[in-house]
This record gives sequence, C-alpha cells and structure tokens, in this order.
Amino acid sequence: MLVPLSWLLEYAALTEPVDVGEVARRLTAVGLEIEGIERVGHDISNVVVARVLEIEELTGHKKPIRYCRVTTGGPDAERQVICGAVNFVPGDLVPLALPGAALPGGFEIGVSKRYGRVSDGMICSASELGLGDDHSGILVLPPDAPLGADFVAYAGLRDVVLDVNVTPDKGHALSVRGMARELASAFGVGYSDPADAGLSAGADGAGGAGGANQVYPASIADPAACDRFALREVRGIDPARPAPLWLRVRLTRSGMRSVSLAVDVTNYLMLELGQPLHAFDQAALTGPIVVRRARAGERLETLDHVVRDLDPDDILITDSSGPISLAGTMGGLATEVSDSSTDLVIEAAHFSAPGVARMSRRHQLFSEASRRFERGVDYELPLRASARAVEMLAELGGGTVLPGYTLASAPVEPVAIVIKADHPDRVAGVTYGTDTVIARLREVGCTVSQDSDMLTVRPPSWRPDLTDPNDLAEEVIRLEGYEQIGIRMPRAVAGRGRTVVQRLRSAVGRALAGSGQVEVISSPFGSAADFDRLRLAAGDPRRRAVALANPVRDEEPLMRSTLLPGLFRVLSRNAGRGFADLALFEIGEAVRARAHAPAAVAPILAVDRSPVAEEIAQLEAALPDQARMIGVVLAGEREASGWWGDGRRASFYDAIEAAHTVLRTSRVPYTVRAGQCEPWHPGRCAEFVLDQEATGGAAGEPVVVGYAGELHPRVIATFRLAPRTCAAELDLSLIEEAAAALPAVQAPVISSYPVATQDVALMVDDAVPAAQVESALVIGAAQAGTDVRLEELRLFDVYAGEQTGEGRKSLAYTLRFRAPDRTLTDEEVATARDAAVAEAGRLTGATLRGGV
Repeated sequence: MLVPLSWLLEYAALTEPVDVGEVARRLTAVGLEIEGIERVGHDISNVVVARVLEIEELTGHKKPIRYCRVTTGGPDAERQVICGAVNFVPGDLVPLALPGAALPGGFEIGVSKRYGRVSDGMICSASELGLGDDHSGILVLPPDAPLGADFVAYAGLRDVVLDVNVTPDKGHALSVRGMARELASAFGVGYSDPADAGLSAGADGAGGAGGANQVYPASIADPAACDRFALREVRGIDPARPAPLWLRVRLTRSGMRSVSLAVDVTNYLMLELGQPLHAFDQAALTGPIVVRRARAGERLETLDHVVRDLDPDDILITDSSGPISLAGTMGGLATEVSDSSTDLVIEAAHFSAPGVARMSRRHQLFSEASRRFERGVDYELPLRASARAVEMLAELGGGTVLPGYTLASAPVEPVAIVIKADHPDRVAGVTYGTDTVIARLREVGCTVSQDSDMLTVRPPSWRPDLTDPNDLAEEVIRLEGYEQIGIRMPRAVAGRGRTVVQRLRSAVGRALAGSGQVEVISSPFGSAADFDRLRLAAGDPRRRAVALANPVRDEEPLMRSTLLPGLFRVLSRNAGRGFADLALFEIGEAVRARAHAPAAVAPILAVDRSPVAEEIAQLEAALPDQARMIGVVLAGEREASGWWGDGRRASFYDAIEAAHTVLRTSRVPYTVRAGQCEPWHPGRCAEFVLDQEATGGAAGEPVVVGYAGELHPRVIATFRLAPRTCAAELDLSLIEEAAAALPAVQAPVISSYPVATQDVALMVDDAVPAAQVESALVIGAAQAGTDVRLEELRLFDVYAGEQTGEGRKSLAYTLRFRAPDRTLTDEEVATARDAAVAEAGRLTGATLRGGV
C-alpha cells in the first residue's frame, strides 16, 4: 500500500522534525514492513500560480497553438508563453514553470523560440507535474488559488510516500486510519481517529436504531452474507465539478487516478478509513435495494464491461431490475455514476470476508474494495463513512444532503476472549507483567477487565482478526518488540536423533544422487487429463485424486496421485531448453482419496491444548491417503559420447537399476519379476515385490511397491518426451515401513582369505526371469551345509540362438565364494556351486550348459 507520510501525520502526533528512516524502522518493527521510500515533489522548483490574461490563436498549424499572455501578479510580472492545450480560457489560474524551473524527471524549462514566437516559460499539465498520467490538458486551479504563490507549497507536492507491505492478517492497516494508529503506538504519541473527524451530530447513528428518517429503502435477505448495510443520499451535485487539488494529489500519491468527484471522494475515504464505499446513480435505481445471494441464471455486466455469469454463492446488491453490483467487489454498469448524475445514493456495508474472497477469486476480479473486505473491515464504520461521504460531496459538489439514513443490520455477537494475564509471557518466554499486557491490549483498542490472574478482553470492531488468546499474545509481543525475545539454539534431547525412516530417506536420496540422478521438486498439482495421458484404466487407484477447493490454477484442480506427470513436465521443459540428457528423481507425497470411504470434513482443532484421541481419530478419518513416493525418469544418453567413442542411451535397464538402488539401500528383501502396468511398455516393465519376510504377510499376498521400465510409446508421444524415455516409481512409504521393522545393521565380518570364482551357464525357458534364477542360486548355495559363503552373484551374459534351441536361452553367472577363516579347497567350492545349480534346476527348470 502506498501512503503519503503527511496524511499519516494528520492523525499521529509525531514531533517535528520527523525522521523518515525512524518511521520506517518502527513500522517494520510492529509488522508493517516498509518496502520502499520515495521522496516526491522535491525535484520540482520555480513553478508558480499564474493567471491567463489573453490568448492569441496562431493559425497555419496542423494542431492548435496558442500564444498566451500570463501574469504572476505585481509589476513587470507578465510573460508570453506558447501552449498547445485548449481547456483553459482567459481569467483561469494555472501552474506556470518559469525559466530555470525544474520538473519531475530532470526536465528543465528555459526561454525558447517556437512557431515564430518567444516562449518565456511553460504552462503545466498534471502529468508534467508528476500528478498522474492525465495528458488531456492544462491543470486549471481553483479561483481562490493565491496568485504568484509557490505552486509546490500551495498544492502540497513535497511529501514522502511509504510503500508498506500489509500482510493479510493486518487488514486494519490497509487504511490511513489503521496505519496512523500503528504509527502513534510505535512512537508512543497521541492519536486522533479520522472516523471521528468532521462528523455532524448524530451522523454515526447514535440515538437512532435502524435509521430514523430513512432514505432509499434497503434490506438484507442473507445475514450470513452481510450484517451491516447503510445508505445515504445527496441531491443536486454538479457533476462537472472536479475534485479539489489536494484530494487529487493524495489519490495520486496513493497510486490511484482521479476519475470524477463522486468516485474520487469514495476512493479517498476508502484509503483514509478502510471502508469501501460505492455511489449509485439514484435515477438508475428501480425499487428497494436487497442484499442477497445470486439466483440460477442471473448475469451482471460490471463496470469493466464484462458480462458475468453469477454463481449461487455470489453476494449481490440488487434492486427490482435484478443484480446491480457484486457486493464489495465491483459495481454494475447499469447504475454507474455518469457525467450527468446529480442525485447519488452512497452505500457502505460490512460483507462476509470469506464470501467476498471466494467471489473475487471465482470471477478473477480483484479490486481495492475486495482486498479490504476479504481481510476484514470495521463493522461499525458504515454509518460514519457514508456520512463523511455525503457531507464531502455536498460541500465539494454544491449538493444537499438528504436528512436521515437507511440502516439494515443483523446482530453481531461481540467477541470476548478470556486469557491468563501471563499468557503472553509464556508464549514469548519473556516476563512482561500484567500491567504491560493490559496497557498494550488497551493500546490496540481492546476493552480489558481483570479478575485475579484472568483477563477478559473484548477486541474493537476494527480488529476482526483477534479471536483467541494467541492473537492477543501476538499483539503484546509485537508492540513490545520482537527484539526483546531472546535467541538461543534449540538443544536436541539426549539419546535422540533422526528416526530410522528419516535416515533411510536421506540415504536413498544420496544413493540416487551418487548414481547420477538429479533431485527435482515438481508441481504437486495435476488434472484429470493426466490420467488419460498415462492411459490409466477406469478403476485404477491413481484416478482417485483429491480435488482442491481453491486451486492455484484452473488447469490443475487436483492434488497429484502419482509423481510421474510432474516429472514428465520437468523433463520436457528441460529438453525444450536444450538439455536432452537427463536423469531426474523426486521424493514426494501422492494423495489419493480413500476407496469406499464417505467424504468427511476435517475438524478445526483447538490451539490452546493438545488434541484428544477422538479428535485425532476424526482428523485421520477425514484425511486422504498420502503415500510418500519416489519417482525416477531418464532420457537421452546415460553415458556421454566423446573422443573415446559412442555413448549409451538410457534404457529400461537403467530405470530398473535405479529401483534396485532404492531397495538395496533400504535393505528390505524383495523380488523382481516381469510386470505390466500403465504407463510402462508391457514388454519392458519390471515389477518390484517385497518378500513375505519383510511384510509379514501370508502366502499369496505379495506387496507390490512399484514398477520400472520403458514408457509406452503413446505416453511418450502424449507428454512430448524423447523416444525410449524410461521411468520408475516406488511406494517409499511401504519400503520405509518394512525397513523400520528390520533388525539393526550389523557390520559384516571381512574375511582376509582369497575369493574363489566359479562361472556357470544355465539353460532355461525364455519365460523364466533372470531374477528368479538368481534367487534360486542364492538359496541353493546357502543350503550347501558348509560355512562357504556366496559373496557375490553377477549375470554377465545372456544368449539365445541356434545352439540354445527355440524358446530357450542361456544365462551365464559369475559366483564368488569365500570363507571367513580359511582358504577354500576346490572340493568345497565345487560342492557349493553344485548345490546352487541343483536348486536352480529344481525351482526354475534350469539345466547346466556345457563348459563356460
């Protein structure tokens, strides 16, 4: 929010001279971060108020050229000036830049000869003086402007503009009223409330309920949408009158442009008080005004000339003709104040903050009004703000205020918060004392009553964000200063450290990174179209995605149920930027709605105590399944080409090896077998299954933890990936659960005796996976009945041809044996090898091929 410092100082009584740097520091200390400080008007000099005496129209030019005789008052004060604007006449007062004057942007004025005449200065427009982007003509001053006066001082152009970052929890500070209150509190000086300034007796509704002498009729049909709706009327204003210069200067300094008197006054009061206002053309209204929700099929053309289809949850201001405004967001075009509007109805209301927030996001319509309403405004302010508005319009526009007002209202239950006096002390770890706590809360505007060590606090109407004890503690802490809170490093509890699951997660990430993969973080959102691109079947669990109530992007309304689409998009984006050789991995959650479980709403838990078991159970029942997954994608060259020769493209073997890396790191027993699962190629997909000893499951209940292999060509084409792209995805939650049940790691005994190597070649059917043969060899070697250990097993050759016969293949393995306490004899090694081969033959039908 942009706010001129001079405006704040009208209500916060800081001692002159004011140190701007100290103002910025103290506002930042209380939570209003100053993002920028701009000194405006200080680069303007030698501009004075002048009167136009005579205008000579120069002919023979393509555009209007006028030679103007002006005076700044006094003897020898007349000058001749060339000007191309036509919006002023003799007798008007204008700003005149004298020779030697400086204008914003370093522009200097001198004596010049143009169109055959000498121009002794320049008559200035608003844009040339840094007062907006209005290039339509010269800035014509009021008749009472002091002739010859320094224009910068007269118009109050020299100022300091603060750019304040107002966070969503401090909606009260989105106004001069709220920010000046914070400034006065930060300096410990007096504060005067602008909501009380300039009000006539009874204007705030005191002494009258519901609006004595009601003006335009109004009512509220839905109290949940609006609890205060006030109307006032002003008649007979002159729509041609511009807003006064001081008001336009303040609007410009605050980042708003001047439009018309009615719009400028409502915008000015919104900035000053924080209460959005809207002006209706009284002649365009038909019948009583009603605040209600939208009905099916209703539409409204808003001030931005967009016809909007309305949602049943939209909050509307309506008359007998139908919707005339999106409440708290934008008015309708049909009742817009025009250049001919003389009778105005001023509306000020208090709308539902969540309702306005949802509506503005639904229509992608964000305004200064909606920005304030969705953060919460003062529900007691509508009568005062509307009174100020009609009085200003009557004074500045020459109109008459219609006596009385209309106020439709619904009861608002006042908030009362009971806290212990030392609650802020316990939250901050600092001893403030009861007196300090009470003083700071009263400084905020709260009413505080004390009973022993308990405080009953009633927040003011302008602080709807104060709802529980911790909110009050935060107010005390920030006003006392966050720097008062000591800083110390947290100490780890003795005997504790990272859990088994946390250590495993880190180890898996390091292992994949060490094997050449790069970790990324992809978007956690997706769409139903991703499921079709992945070619998922109708009943696939990955289609049970959770829809977001308020998605960041309409194109991605779902929480992701698999990591693969996000990784594919990262892969495609990098390839599009020239990085085609990639190996990426991600560890993250995949969210899936629970099957056959009714939808439940998670309870809002209290923050002043720990949740009880029943509340935790309700919370768990309402949450979807959130499995931690690990995904890997590979494309391009896995081994780079170079002077040493050709490289090697990534293949499905690399994806399978990445899955092996994860499972080996976890130490969980597992089995690999041929699999078939979308989006992988049906003939190049491996399925990873946890062994029963790892899961504790009964026979016939394999636990599949994931798949790896080459993607289906249609999936590759749909996601625009490189040909033969490979991927792996494993359920890390299942792996972590199994790993947590494993016994502690025991350091292996390293034998100093030599290894004995044996090669065997086994003939098996084509349908027998190599992993099944390997498992059988390991089992057979362990059953040899000796202390000979099979230390390593490696597949080094696969052959199929005429010598193996149709439907058969040869698998050649290297077996490395070692004993812990001696050198193995040839007979011991042969016995262990034969036992391994025999078990492979029994389990897989393998037969020993001729000598290797």
